[in-house]
Amino acid sequence: MDWKTFQSLLSGVNKYSTAFGRIWLSVVFVFRVLVYVVAAERVWGDEQKDFDCNTKQPGCTNVCYDNFFPISNIRLWALQLIFVTCPSLLVILHVAYREERERRHRQKHGEQCAKLYDNAGKKHGGLWWTYLLSLIFKLIIEFLFLYVLHTLWYGFGMPRLVQCNNVAPCPNIVDCYIARPTEKKVFTYFMVGASAICIVLTICEICYLIFHRVLQGLRKSRPRAGRSALSSTSRASTCRCHHKLVEAGELGPSPGDEKPQASAPKLPPI
Repeated sequence: MDWKTFQSLLSGVNKYSTAFGRIWLSVVFVFRVLVYVVAAERVWGDEQKDFDCNTKQPGCTNVCYDNFFPISNIRLWALQLIFVTCPSLLVILHVAYREERERRHRQKHGEQCAKLYDNAGKKHGGLWWTYLLSLIFKLIIEFLFLYVLHTLWYGFGMPRLVQCNNVAPCPNIVDCYIARPTEKKVFTYFMVGASAICIVLTICEICYLIFHRVLQGLRKSRPRAGRSALSSTSRASTCRCHHKLVEAGELGPSPGDEKPQASAPKLPPI
């Protein structure tokens, strides 16, 4: 896996993340991606080769290994890292959509027209919901992979001895020994702990977003803010109608204006 490309894709998330999101991304790269690339891959690199069983029955060792390790820990963690970071790309795609929409709006109505977005990366409107849904998806994926990891190996530990009972073609009960079980147990606990920290940070970020949105709603519900928004909308509507009449030749340009400026209607942010 090309982790440099993976990191460059997610580096843009920092620009649109909250403080909790930046801490989450740092934990993912420092305590999960780097540990995975530098150490974890080497610890699990020889797990099948050094999986010894007390039998010479052809195929028995492979069957016992597959019975206890239906999927390798290292590959499960790789899938977890990919799936848990992919929802963050939704935010980048939404911001890119806003920027492209703004560019086309400028091309159609000119550079002097009103902007669709004051800041394409500001979390309001549809982008706020995209950001919130990406956090919920990350939370679900974290819990799902922890459940799978706990269920497949009957806990987060790593036993020294496993037994294959009535697994063809193994005769009777076969004892098999895992290579470096203590080291693998330590790394398993470390990765589970890092995942738990990411879960806590994600929950904190969700609470922060909702709390911040509620505060914004309370501020906008004040009468003064309501009158200000109404007058702003009225001025924008009057300006649009005036420029349409000027373009049609029914009215002359306003005093002080060198040339009529087209003003496009403000579209709702997405």
